Amino acid sequence: MSGILPALLAVAGRTATIGIGIVFLAAATAQWRHRAMMPGIIANYRLLPVAMVPVAALLLPLAELLTGAALAAGLRPFAPIAGIALLLLFAAAMAINIRRGRDHIDCGCGHGALAHPIGAGLVVRNMVLAALLAPALAPAPALGATDLLTATAGGIAIALLVWLSQSIVALATSPLHRR
Repeated sequence: MSGILPALLAVAGRTATIGIGIVFLAAATAQWRHRAMMPGIIANYRLLPVAMVPVAALLLPLAELLTGAALAAGLRPFAPIAGIALLLLFAAAMAINIRRGRDHIDCGCGHGALAHPIGAGLVVRNMVLAALLAPALAPAPALGATDLLTATAGGIAIALLVWLSQSIVALATSPLHRR
């Protein structure tokens, strides 16, 4: 029985790294494609000095790309630590703005055509995703082909659930929906 728990944690950790890695890769790609909007999105958070905004707009997609690739590749312990740090940073930035009464700003999580205002749900989502990465920090046995296939399927499901929920909320809060 003692060998089952480490194996389950290993599959859970790998599932999370694959799914969240895919989410980071997609976010980095969307941010790069819509890079002209990134300085405005980051500036709207009002957390950085104005001179730092262009630097952050350049580095954020790069950090998400590298973290996403490292998570998807299963690089430990760097990737889960970086993923957790980014997710908690995003959650904190949103929470600060919600507390300031600025919940109308775009989170920057999607692409420009599907603006998504920040809210408590996104803060919780990012904290849950960070928690899902925790098992990837534990020492883990090597995964067999079946376990890796299971983790890959689960990771894809996580990414799809994140995108689905994000799209539903973005559509529900869009001006077109309120007509």
